[in-house]
Amino acid sequence: MKRLLVLAAAATAMFAAHAQAPAFPGSKPISLVVPFAAGGPTDRVARDLAEAMRKAMGGSANFVVENVNGAGGTIGAAKVARATPDGHTLLVHHIGMAAAPALYRKLPYKVLEDFEFLGMINEVPMTIIGKPQLPANNYRDFENYIRANSGKLNIAHAGLGSASHLCGLMWQAAINAKEAMTTIPFGGTAPAMNALVGGQVDMMCDQTTNTTGQIEAGRVKAFAVTTAKPLSNNKLLKDYPTLQEMGLKGFDLTIWHGLYAPRGTPPAVLTQLNNALKIALKDPDFIKKQEGLGAIVVTDKRVEPAAHKAFVSAEINKIKPVVEAAGKFAD
Repeated sequence: MKRLLVLAAAATAMFAAHAQAPAFPGSKPISLVVPFAAGGPTDRVARDLAEAMRKAMGGSANFVVENVNGAGGTIGAAKVARATPDGHTLLVHHIGMAAAPALYRKLPYKVLEDFEFLGMINEVPMTIIGKPQLPANNYRDFENYIRANSGKLNIAHAGLGSASHLCGLMWQAAINAKEAMTTIPFGGTAPAMNALVGGQVDMMCDQTTNTTGQIEAGRVKAFAVTTAKPLSNNKLLKDYPTLQEMGLKGFDLTIWHGLYAPRGTPPAVLTQLNNALKIALKDPDFIKKQEGLGAIVVTDKRVEPAAHKAFVSAEINKIKPVVEAAGKFAD
């Protein structure tokens, strides 16, 4: 009898604790950490996603975007890796998530071990662009111009680990022009683009989220896109060749974004967040906003955690040898 009373008391306590546990997310806001400056492409994606996920969770969830800039996105990512794993601190990161293990000798987290993968968000094509004063008007002439002026030209990027940095490295490796250009790093996309428009640097590879307006206004010259297939649905870029069409076999680079939680977040919370993400990715307003940025919302199996993680693992393996060959890493 005494044993039964003890079991009954324990069961009652467990039930009471369960009944008193607040339902996720409760009144506490969900922070979407963006590891880059406000106003940049990842920041814009996160703010659009915050609104779409708020609606997907019935409008009761309060999402806030927190910019934690620095060290190529690793400071913000580390903050999320160390956060309390309760679903209230999430990370919105781009391809830099997969590049960090190669770019940094001492990374304060392990990408594949210290995060829960919630799903992919979008993919953004890249464009090869140059300053308006360049004499070349098509990609073939542009590449010939680079070779004819080897050692005299420079290529800008938005900082170590940025999308433009990674694209530039991979493109230079693909055309065997590692020594042909001097790399000029900037403290963000805006100053890099301003230098290109002003003619202080010669070229850059960057996301359509940053380049479309500049191309349309004629402030930079566009030469090619980095996707495997032409951007046939993009009115501005549909007639530009892909790098594969220009002879760079296998070149296919998009800057993707994904959503992450700290390792150890409860499975029920992860499921709830993943379900909200999948609903958000089908939101017509979200899709329209992403298309306006030149981004393509992910609709395939990578919206599922396991496929998202497998994709990032493959990206790590793809990027690592390129970065190591270029010797572009930091402590």
